[in-house]
Amino acid sequence: MGRITTRRSVVRIALDDGVNRRADTLAVEEPLEIRVGGTPLAVTMRTPGADVELAAGFLVSEGVIGSGEEFHSAIHCGGPGTGGVENTYNVLDITLAPGVAPPAPDVARAFYTTSSCGVCGKASIDAVETVSRYDVAGDDMIVDAADLVTYPVRLREKQDVFEKTGGLHAAALFDAVTGELLVLREDVGRHNAVDKVVGWALLNDRLPLRAAVLQVSGRASFELVQKAVMAGIPVLAAVSAPSSLAAELAEKSGLTLVGFLRGRSMNVYSHPHRVRVEQAASEDVLVTEGAGHDQSR
Repeated sequence: MGRITTRRSVVRIALDDGVNRRADTLAVEEPLEIRVGGTPLAVTMRTPGADVELAAGFLVSEGVIGSGEEFHSAIHCGGPGTGGVENTYNVLDITLAPGVAPPAPDVARAFYTTSSCGVCGKASIDAVETVSRYDVAGDDMIVDAADLVTYPVRLREKQDVFEKTGGLHAAALFDAVTGELLVLREDVGRHNAVDKVVGWALLNDRLPLRAAVLQVSGRASFELVQKAVMAGIPVLAAVSAPSSLAAELAEKSGLTLVGFLRGRSMNVYSHPHRVRVEQAASEDVLVTEGAGHDQSR
C-alpha cells in the first residue's frame, strides 16, 4: 500500500532567521483508477488509504449503488492489462453483487461530480434530484447549535495527517442525536474525503445516513452537497463558504447547509429548521451577514 506521507528536503527561508535546508513532511498524492468488473470507470487523485471506501463512496455519489448489499468485493491490481505489471496499489477493481447493473458504457459523460465539469447548473441539480434514492427533505432530525459549533474543533483534533503535513482536507460524520463522531477520513481532495466517509457508511450498512451531520474542513461546493444528498445526509456543515450552486442544490434537495461554522457562529443557507437554537443564544449563534472570508482551505 502506498504511503500516506513522504519526506522531502526543502530550503527554508525566514527573513529573521536566514536560510537553511531541512526535511519537510508532505501528504502523498497518487492517482487511483477505479474499475468496475474490469472496466475502467474513473481516475481520481487521492491520498492512498481507505481506497475501497473511496471507490464505494464514489459509486454511491454517482448513483451506481446505494446499499451495502449491492457491493460484493474489491481488489487492488496491476496497471493496464495487469499482465505481469507490478501492483502499485493505484488500480482498484470493484465487483458488484450478482444482479446489480454495471455503469453504462457512456456513464462518464453523465457525471456531475466536479465544480469544473462545465455542465453544472439546472441540468446538474435536476440530475441529482432524479437519481437520489433517499428523501433528504423528509428527514426531520434536529441538531443543537451548541453541539454543532463543537464539530469543527473535534474534527481538527482528529486530523492526524494534517497535523504532520498541513496539506489534507477532512470529512467526518457525527450522530446528531448522541453527538458521537462516527468516522473521520483525510485526503488531498475534499471530495475524496467525503467519498471515503460515505463508502465507510455503505460498507457498514448505514445508508441512508439519517440523523447525521457531515462536517468538512473546507468549503462546501456543489459536489459535496451532491454527495451528501446521494447518501441521504440531511445536514452538511463547512468551516468556510459554500458556492451559490451548492446553496441552490441544498435548498431544492431539502438539505440543511451550514457555512462559516467557526467559534460560536455559523451561517445557515438552507432549511434552518433543523438547527435548534436556545433563544438567549440566538443572536450569538446564527449570523446572516458579515462572516469573515477564509480562502485558506
